[in-house]
Amino acid sequence: MVRETKFGGDELSDSTDAREPSAPSYVDSFGGGQDDDALLRPTRMFDMVGQREVYARIEIAVKAAQKRGETLGHILFDGPPGLGKTTFATCIPHELGVDFQIANGATMRAPKDIVPYLTNAQEGSVLFIDEIHRMQKTVEEFLYPAMEDFRIDIAVGEGVNARTLNIPLKPFTLIGATTRTGLISAPLRDRFQMREHLEFYSVGELAEIVRRNAKKLKTKLDDQAAIEIAKRSRGTPRLANNRLRWVRDYADATANGDVTLEVARAALEMQGVDEMGLDGQDRKFLETIWRVFQGGPVGVEAVAHTMNVAPDSLVDEVEPYLLRSELLVRTPRGRRLTAKGLRHIGVEVADDAEFNVGTTRLFDF
Repeated sequence: MVRETKFGGDELSDSTDAREPSAPSYVDSFGGGQDDDALLRPTRMFDMVGQREVYARIEIAVKAAQKRGETLGHILFDGPPGLGKTTFATCIPHELGVDFQIANGATMRAPKDIVPYLTNAQEGSVLFIDEIHRMQKTVEEFLYPAMEDFRIDIAVGEGVNARTLNIPLKPFTLIGATTRTGLISAPLRDRFQMREHLEFYSVGELAEIVRRNAKKLKTKLDDQAAIEIAKRSRGTPRLANNRLRWVRDYADATANGDVTLEVARAALEMQGVDEMGLDGQDRKFLETIWRVFQGGPVGVEAVAHTMNVAPDSLVDEVEPYLLRSELLVRTPRGRRLTAKGLRHIGVEVADDAEFNVGTTRLFDF
């Protein structure tokens, strides 16, 4: 039985009594009363779709550790949200047959916040820290000896009476997940024996995920509908699952629960998701650059003020997919729509090369 340990009132389930960190509560994260997220998430790496190169390397590391009877080396997963970092982190303990604990870097403000996780770690167990880049610097430094030598150093007393207490730990595996690798200090990054970057999924891979999860949700879904949902999910399984849930609700309310291609299209169009996966705010961003700023280049702050949204929302939530889809480019003078982006919002552009002439040169003032 793989057990998941969580500390803190916000992380305990409703049926679990609150306890002090020194007395952790153990819950079976894959037992009864699962929500949709737990239901749809694979519990074995073999059942995962996509990320096959990452899967192959992790599988070798797991098998080698089992064969030698050693603790698996520390692993850092990075990549955009929703690509499976948490899924890998929860599947690995199942492969090893060990306990695991889940923590969040945002709650690690001082060394005392991570001490309960380290002292309660069983031999060979896994400690998963999500958003590890949000840990405070002092916590990172406190982790160095824990990761390398499986010990922690705690200062006791003050002034001339101060002394350092060395507490040995049982060997454990630290798995970190981050969307911002650059915010992790180099000394911490270097202490992970494996660093794996997760890529976006193909339409075929997402369609297979949608088909599998439709069965788990007991939803009748045809293949064309699965492909349509996959095409509009931006290469991200989490979005595909969210789209699937909405389409299921729409089908239950309007089509007796049967999801056909027509039902899937109608549901996603009602949600404002177009053929490329853009939602209303994405299209409004593109349309604002064209209507107000003649296609750019323009600074993101000017666009944000025009749209009455925070610039960070555009940079973090809207722009990444538009840039990856080649609908938008960043130039030294600001954001500019591409010919593809103009066509997507219904603006006729005769020729890509003609459109691009003279619009992206650095010294074209």
